[in-house]
Amino acid sequence: QVQLVESGGGWVQPGGSLRLSCAASGLENVRAIGIMAWFRRRPGKQRELVASITRDGGTNYADSIKGRFTISRDNIKNTINLQMNSLNPEDTGVYYCHLQYDNGNFEIRWGQGTQVTVSG
Repeated sequence: QVQLVESGGGWVQPGGSLRLSCAASGLENVRAIGIMAWFRRRPGKQRELVASITRDGGTNYADSIKGRFTISRDNIKNTINLQMNSLNPEDTGVYYCHLQYDNGNFEIRWGQGTQVTVSG
């Protein structure tokens, strides 16, 4: 079964940095692995896209984090990372890893989420 496991969340002061990681497993028999992404749900708001990356390395970022966050991907290990710099309190939320893949049908998987808290 395809699973996503996130790590790297925590507490940081404004201006600080955190690095999130997500590892996908159970992909041995899927036909194709597609987009991987990070979403977040901030307090009182709906879940939103933070950054996505295709298998070829094409990236897409939310305007609110451009220039501060960087998404990267390792297709051999089936992992993605999100390097978050210059964090501010508005970045506080639960961050979710997201994977799209073809298993005969189009499938989506979500990680369990990792908390990021930015406060002084």
